[in-house]
Amino acid sequence: MGRCRCQKPPRFSALRLAQKDALPVTSSAHDAASATPRRFTAQGPLKGRIRVPGDKSISHRSIMLGALAVGETKVTGLLEGEDVLATAAAMRAMGATVERTGEGAWTVSGVGVGALLQPQGPLDMGNSGTSTRLLMGLVASHPINVSFTGDDSLSKRPMNRVINPLSQMGASFEASEGGRLPLIVRGASPAVPITYTLPVASAQVKSAILLAGLNTPGKTTVIEPVPTRDHSERMLKGFGAELEVETQPDGTRIITLTGEAELKPQTIEVPGDPSSAAFFLVAALITPGSDVVIENVGLNPTRAGIVDVLIAMGGQIEKLDERDVGGEPVADLHVRHSALKGIEVDPAVAPSMIDEFPALFVAASVAEGVTTTSGLDELRVKESDRLAVMASALTAAGATLEEREDGLVITGTGGKPLPGTRAGIEIATHLDHRIAMSMAVAGVASQDGVLVDDTRPIATSFPVFESMLEGLVA
Repeated sequence: MGRCRCQKPPRFSALRLAQKDALPVTSSAHDAASATPRRFTAQGPLKGRIRVPGDKSISHRSIMLGALAVGETKVTGLLEGEDVLATAAAMRAMGATVERTGEGAWTVSGVGVGALLQPQGPLDMGNSGTSTRLLMGLVASHPINVSFTGDDSLSKRPMNRVINPLSQMGASFEASEGGRLPLIVRGASPAVPITYTLPVASAQVKSAILLAGLNTPGKTTVIEPVPTRDHSERMLKGFGAELEVETQPDGTRIITLTGEAELKPQTIEVPGDPSSAAFFLVAALITPGSDVVIENVGLNPTRAGIVDVLIAMGGQIEKLDERDVGGEPVADLHVRHSALKGIEVDPAVAPSMIDEFPALFVAASVAEGVTTTSGLDELRVKESDRLAVMASALTAAGATLEEREDGLVITGTGGKPLPGTRAGIEIATHLDHRIAMSMAVAGVASQDGVLVDDTRPIATSFPVFESMLEGLVA
């Protein structure tokens, strides 16, 4: 066994997903009046060239930082999913002008650091944990009080890991039981700079503290024992913030931001989202005869772990025209059907691909041999408990696996397609877009197809996923 180390839209509330009660992990019941179930079936090889939507992490941050810069920031390639629209609506509610000028093209006229306005009502975050946690950081050092709400799924996600450090900076919180939404943030003015060691690797917590530090006098420091995605550091520097990153011999990163920053507007080209690309990488690798090129994929080393792991499993993935776009490494990825082999995935790679593990689990389920994953506790507090949900979903589709506390151990089929879901069995998404898309991929490489109970959550991050998948199999 190998080992890998490796326009102007309406306000978001009008776009918000309908709320629903939590379902069992697999279920044949759903709200027939609103859910959009679909059976994804094998349609033959995937062939063609595609370009996935812009990176969600960069899209969120480009709007937030643009709203804090004085002047006009121009963004192209912005991901126009519901999560990013939630961020746009929130920044608009706090005084910034955020306008769509074309497909993926937006302008943001900022108010300046320290000048966010009191919103007139609650900020509806829909399903976006990233929007919520990062905006809590922004608000924490401004003299405003902001109420955050979200859908049923987001309201189940704990926010204490952000509340704790922001409280040390002087902000106060009124949260629902367990540190959950709805909650109110009462910003501190002035806030207090802190030095904070992340107890759990989390780019969202790190980013929330750094964003709070923008309007905090003095130096705010975040110490991360395990490196996480660094889009915030790159973009803060690009917007003119005084930020230093020191890497220790053991890999620990010390990030120091000097507060009361003056941000300058930027022109940003958002690269393709590697998290979105992951679904097509896996689909092409496990579907016989497939040959696909995915253009303009961001390959930031703190984000692109999925590519290295799939290559370690024997995946034929070639990086073409490697280049830099706006300070981010980018390439076109040529991927072909491959005979994958199971590996032991080094838990150190988890922060660089934490959102891509559901797709990886699908790949592992049809590989030869055993794939072992560990160190994935974070997956239990995502939009759903992704370990439990994917374990049950893949089992319902015919996979062989063991669920452990911090990961899955999957015994693959040796290249044979999964059987698929039996009649009357649906895969419950729990309002989790990545569950829906991962099991869609499992369906196109199965014998009898996989029935997903609700495809609506896909719109939060990848509204054109289904049409793009259909285009490749046409």
